[in-house]
Amino acid sequence: MTKETIKLFSEMHAEPSWLSELRQKAFDKIENLELPVIERVKFHRWNLGDGTITESEPSANVPDFTALDNHLKLVQVGTQTVFEQTPVELAEQGVVFTDFHSALEEIPELVEEFFMSSVKYDDDKLAAYHTAYFNSGAVLYIPDNVEITEPIEGIFYQDSDSDVPFNKHILIIAGKNSKISYLERLESRGEGSAKATANITVEVIAHSGAQVKFAAIDRLGENVTAYISRRGKLGNDANIDWAIGVMNEGNVVADFDSDLIGNGSHADLKVVALSSGRQVQGIDTRVTNYGCNSIGNILQHGVILEKATLTFNGIGHIIKGAKGADAQQESRVLMLSDQARSDANPILLIDENDVTAGHAASIGQVDPEDMYYLMSRGLDKATAERLVVRGFLGSVIVEIPVKEVRDEMIATIEEKLSKR
Repeated sequence: MTKETIKLFSEMHAEPSWLSELRQKAFDKIENLELPVIERVKFHRWNLGDGTITESEPSANVPDFTALDNHLKLVQVGTQTVFEQTPVELAEQGVVFTDFHSALEEIPELVEEFFMSSVKYDDDKLAAYHTAYFNSGAVLYIPDNVEITEPIEGIFYQDSDSDVPFNKHILIIAGKNSKISYLERLESRGEGSAKATANITVEVIAHSGAQVKFAAIDRLGENVTAYISRRGKLGNDANIDWAIGVMNEGNVVADFDSDLIGNGSHADLKVVALSSGRQVQGIDTRVTNYGCNSIGNILQHGVILEKATLTFNGIGHIIKGAKGADAQQESRVLMLSDQARSDANPILLIDENDVTAGHAASIGQVDPEDMYYLMSRGLDKATAERLVVRGFLGSVIVEIPVKEVRDEMIATIEEKLSKR
């Protein structure tokens, strides 16, 4: 792949000069940058990008839209947008939810200001690769003081019949004192077995006083090797409440990070993960406290089946000057196989004295007392075990704002457990 091919892609999509030039600069950096550090995860030999930038063909794996609710929604299959719905009353308030290249026409100044603002293109090799090679995405913009009570849905399907890289950039800009509940799905669709890579970056910019509930369920297929980065940048008194279900079938490394820039900002990160087969999943969850009296909480629960590997790295970093900050984390892993591997690594980096911080981490098997209690009530061992697992993961599942998606996550857990 050459710079000329990237330049041609930019020209075909009429990208502004600032974006075309940024892609070129990122391309120049890729070879000299290191991969991001995911402690205790050996992913350096994974294929996380083949250096192509192209669009997918229209897919046969398009969902049925006949039974959708009338709320803000965007659906993409591969690089193609197949459904876009914005209620009239939200459009009149200035709300925008559209594909990335349409947003460059509708709100060009905002996209230029906030694109790659929570993660820099030269932070590491995968950030540079993403900047140069992302081929699709979406932008959600909520103006100041707008509150949306219905869930907003961004649904991004990877076509399992296609080997086109699933490289998406999703940018969410929540204005001052806005309030939203956003649900994101990354999912492989279809019965194909084409091998593909994914490099996905999600940026959530929460301005002063913004309240964002961000829920996600990731279900990429076993033939997709993925890097998923979700970054939050919070202003004064802003809040992002993350609830993320990592239910992929293939090998995945992920960064879920929140930068508490503003005073009084608050981020809660709840992550559940389920690893099965021989897959490897490595998850870095980080909160960095810059603002005074900022609060960051991390809660990670994972379940491992068969010969899978799951690693949780919980990182709390309080920067010098962040007086009154609070950083707490808990990582727990439930192992249902003696052939599985797991790490739960708590990391605290404290550069300020007037703060509160704490951590907890554990790895273990199902509590025999829990099993005894359930089986004494007439349940067989397999059913009792599934109930224990659902309870263990329930702290995140209950945070998903759409009942159908909660049910879908539970069904995914049940399906994986039933294969044991």
